[in-house]
Amino acid sequence: MRIRAAVLERTGAALTVEELELAPPGPGEVLVRLRASGVCHSDWNAVDGTAETRCPAVLGHEGAGVVEAVGHGVTRVTPGDHVALSWAPSCGACEECLRDLPHLCSTAWPAMATGGLLDGTTRLSRAGEPVYHYSFLSSFAEACVVPERSCVPIPADVPFAVAGLVGCAVTTGVGAVWRTAGVRPGERVAVIGCGGVGLSALLAAVAVGAEPVIAVDAAAGKLAVARDFGASETVLWAGEAEATAEAIRAASGGGVDYAIEATGRPEAMLAAFLSTRPRGAAVLIGIPRAEAVLPLPALSIPRLERRVLGSIYGSSRPERDFGTTLALYRSGRLPLDRLVSHRLPLDEVGRGFELMRSGEALRVVLDLER
Repeated sequence: MRIRAAVLERTGAALTVEELELAPPGPGEVLVRLRASGVCHSDWNAVDGTAETRCPAVLGHEGAGVVEAVGHGVTRVTPGDHVALSWAPSCGACEECLRDLPHLCSTAWPAMATGGLLDGTTRLSRAGEPVYHYSFLSSFAEACVVPERSCVPIPADVPFAVAGLVGCAVTTGVGAVWRTAGVRPGERVAVIGCGGVGLSALLAAVAVGAEPVIAVDAAAGKLAVARDFGASETVLWAGEAEATAEAIRAASGGGVDYAIEATGRPEAMLAAFLSTRPRGAAVLIGIPRAEAVLPLPALSIPRLERRVLGSIYGSSRPERDFGTTLALYRSGRLPLDRLVSHRLPLDEVGRGFELMRSGEALRVVLDLER
């Protein structure tokens, strides 16, 4: 079938919307007619080269839509199902999966780097030449073919825009609080970086009953939004890690139990670590550049039992956690729809990146039903 999709021709190029060929789903694969896709900073990492990406590629990894067809052997979904898409389709059989760490699947991660699906081949082409997938999904398109394990059924009354964000940003932020850190009521939490992922973490900390919940950012406007989302205190980035950490410790009454860092900047990671109290943990979810190094004061690690916790995809199991998150959204406890500040058609994906990078947008969603 022919579809319209946003193509990254090479690192550093602008995305262009054009017609491509999409092959039918193979065994264990699903064709999804996309209805919404979030514009995530991880997509920009492919554009600017922070994350090496095989090109030409169709970007996008926060998608939701309706199942249109299934390949041989598919049992998890049927045509007509509403689904949110996960970019982490675990194999269920590798050592990490058997350790109950499907988000670290040692089969899926190497396959992702090839720009294909799980078998290493692509379903996208242009004039007979391959076009590559991004994170198995390529949701900046009218439709996509994805692994069966990337499809998580959702209730039909969940807006596709919300479901798309649950596919990455929301799960990354919420999971960091609920799964990686395991924050409990009354524990002190700071969230450093109030973009879409950070605000998702903030909403999760508020929902679980953390107190105080401190929002930290370099932009006063984002701090105002964070307070509106339930932050009990705000701290403006003080220009360096040490001064910012001191302000967080003062606002929290001596340091936080968990500092969620959502920028990927080493100075913000250091501030997160320094802002914790004894036995506290810096939970690092931002993606740094490959060459970045994080220096830490070593003595405080054994003497104060300060910890550093890495978190990818919120340490989550999509088939379990998407449903839990959306149930809390439907009950009103997680107002995820408030994250969506801009809706654009596919042709305006470039503007979506501009809005995201300028800080003007909370979350941009491409409305693929237009």
